Amino acid sequence: MGALEGRIAVITGAGRGIGREHALLFAAEGAKLVVNDLGGANDGSGADASAAQSVADEVVAAGGEAVANTDDVSTWEGARTLVAQAVDAYGRLDVLVNNAGILRDAFIGSMTEEQWDAVVAVHLKGHFAALRHSVDHWKARAKAGEAVNAAVINTASASGTFLPNPGQANYGAAKAAIAALTLVAAAELERYGVRVNGIAPVARTRLTLSTPGPIGEMMKAPEDPDAFDAFHPKHVSPLVGYLATADCPITGKLFAVQGGSIQELRGWQLGAGVRTDGDWTIERVAGELAGAPA
Repeated sequence: MGALEGRIAVITGAGRGIGREHALLFAAEGAKLVVNDLGGANDGSGADASAAQSVADEVVAAGGEAVANTDDVSTWEGARTLVAQAVDAYGRLDVLVNNAGILRDAFIGSMTEEQWDAVVAVHLKGHFAALRHSVDHWKARAKAGEAVNAAVINTASASGTFLPNPGQANYGAAKAAIAALTLVAAAELERYGVRVNGIAPVARTRLTLSTPGPIGEMMKAPEDPDAFDAFHPKHVSPLVGYLATADCPITGKLFAVQGGSIQELRGWQLGAGVRTDGDWTIERVAGELAGAPA
């Protein structure tokens, strides 16, 4: 019996890259899936139903259970119908993996309003909208007296947490907000039997290969086919699978994951500071901070 046997999961952005690896692992471990992907380009433009359908077909061909979904999770109605499809198809929802994303990179001085809004909509609103409609389902079950055992895994990024990347103000800001959303949701939803965690993966995908600067170069596959491929997206999915299991006790955590490494991210922490017993003045602040330890 697989570690996810009988679990009902929605995975967004599951037509390619990391999301596809999640879907294949979840199915191999016995989960029943709704494979969501709009099928757009890196920048979110266009749509192609074959992206989600091909992964669902791959799961079914291997003996698993999956249905495809092409709703746009950046819209309220798209997220609602995505969750409804899982309930209609399988009777309930146990796991939500928020993974869908796009890139519209630009430096702040040239970024347009549309570039900002599009990225924030898919990443941050897409995470929230899918979560919000999933919570409606879990709250109703909990209030009906059912013991809910649900899990949410959100996808943040090194960009916006521990490795800010120039040219990605929109993406980094959305990913940092997703990390915060994860912690708030974990605190709110435990009462309903819902655990919420997040990952900040570093892996080779369409998006990371197109990232400007050294990150995009770093993501290229090794020339030696026998070498360990630290950036293969398959290395991310086992952590997500574990966080989705019914027996996992973890909630309110964010993990950096890449290759053979999993590390907990601790977020903002209070460091060294200065104090005054009187009123602050600009001069006093300047003097105190100038002498503060690094």
